[in-house]
Amino acid sequence: MRFRVEKSLPLAALTLLAACGGGGDRPLSASAQIPANSPASDYPMVLGPAFTVDGETFVPVDKMNYDAVGHAVVGAEGGTAVTAAHRTLPLPSYIEVTALDTGKTILVRVERRGPMSGKGLVELSPGAAAQLGVIGRRDAPVRVRRMNPPEPDRAALRSGMPATARMDTPKSLLAVLQRKLDQQEGVITREPATEPAVAAATLPPKPEAKGKAKPEAKAKTPAVKPKPPVAVVTSSPTPPPATSAGTSAKGKYLVQVGAFASKANADNAAKKSGGTAVQAGNLWRVRVGPIASEADAKAALAKAKGAGYSDARIQRAD
Repeated sequence: MRFRVEKSLPLAALTLLAACGGGGDRPLSASAQIPANSPASDYPMVLGPAFTVDGETFVPVDKMNYDAVGHAVVGAEGGTAVTAAHRTLPLPSYIEVTALDTGKTILVRVERRGPMSGKGLVELSPGAAAQLGVIGRRDAPVRVRRMNPPEPDRAALRSGMPATARMDTPKSLLAVLQRKLDQQEGVITREPATEPAVAAATLPPKPEAKGKAKPEAKAKTPAVKPKPPVAVVTSSPTPPPATSAGTSAKGKYLVQVGAFASKANADNAAKKSGGTAVQAGNLWRVRVGPIASEADAKAALAKAKGAGYSDARIQRAD
């Protein structure tokens, strides 16, 4: 059967005729197949249902301006690819991860849900952890910020390669982010405001004691003279001051790790830094020491900062 093509037919009609007279059908699956590394592989983004980790419920949400601080853990999934797991961001999506102790910043592709235990904010693949410089660490303080990178960076991460290098975050911003993380976890990096009040409360009795010292001394002097054994008893309470003096002699330095509103956080800080948690008013103060030498104090300070308490400092024990 032949078709006579009229010159007056429009182009759309000619196209339809050609389609009707074609020599065989092409399967739709072949024409619609999407390469694994094409831009289309980033869509559609998946959120998924809410889920629970350690009793806390997480609801995935498409939040474009996501910006948070927390801790990164290193997982086993992902191999050398620069990928991550997150609890609420769409899959896939792209984030910048900044190490708060070094300022190193990298671009990462979020491909999985996690971490599925603990309080970590993000779980990095071994490849991402190596690029960020936190491989081998149990957790690391980080900033996680959602990004919309250009296609070349997306393509590199989809193929398992690192994206274009990012500039390091300046120290001034790192300090602000670290303070935000400390406040978020209940860590107070400055001296508690209750200390001056306690000191002021202890000062007034001293002048009063000085004013009454002479009469009291005169009143007690004749009472002590007729009973020498009593003098021996009154001298026995002096060991506590002697003990405190001995303690200060053994250690001239203290490492102030921080002050916490929660006893649980204080105990955790004491465990990590090797210090002791002592209650001071409504707060719990964590200190290491007394320490005899300056070198040992510096070593204790380095241990505290290595545990994530960057505002720890050395103080005189006296």
